[in-house]
Amino acid sequence: MAADVDPRWVAAAMAHDPIAAPLGARFLAALADRVGCEPGVLDAVLVAPPGGGVPQTDIPVQEVSATGLSHPRVQRAFLHRTDVRVWATPDGAGLLTIGRGVAGRLEASLEVETDCRGRGLGTALSRAARSLAAEPLWAQVAPANTASLRAFLTAGYRPVGAEVLFGS
Repeated sequence: MAADVDPRWVAAAMAHDPIAAPLGARFLAALADRVGCEPGVLDAVLVAPPGGGVPQTDIPVQEVSATGLSHPRVQRAFLHRTDVRVWATPDGAGLLTIGRGVAGRLEASLEVETDCRGRGLGTALSRAARSLAAEPLWAQVAPANTASLRAFLTAGYRPVGAEVLFGS
């Protein structure tokens, strides 16, 4: 946990269940009160090794200028990351962002247009992200987003934890 709170308070608040309590609603609400910020969504955190040896996908992506892009996925990337770069499929059905997030880790996010889902584009974009990375690549996925979770797992990402980001 990374927050500006007294570690003794944290230990006492989690003493009854140090495994589950840190992500439980009761603790997150108490922490939110302490830091004056609202907890976001509980995400599964996944990581994949750098792209060396990852085959290119048959779905091409091309880098696009993020300047002035109003796509919600891009705007969200800029809220939580620095050094954001954006790629899109030629037909605009898929979008990929990569940038520096929590603790400077390299993070990917993707979006597939609703009418283009179910054809493997999410997995292809997840693989493309790996081919663009020269270091471990991280992704955060809401566990209820099973399509996205499957796409990242199929592309070689592995679950390593969970997190909740706090914001205003």
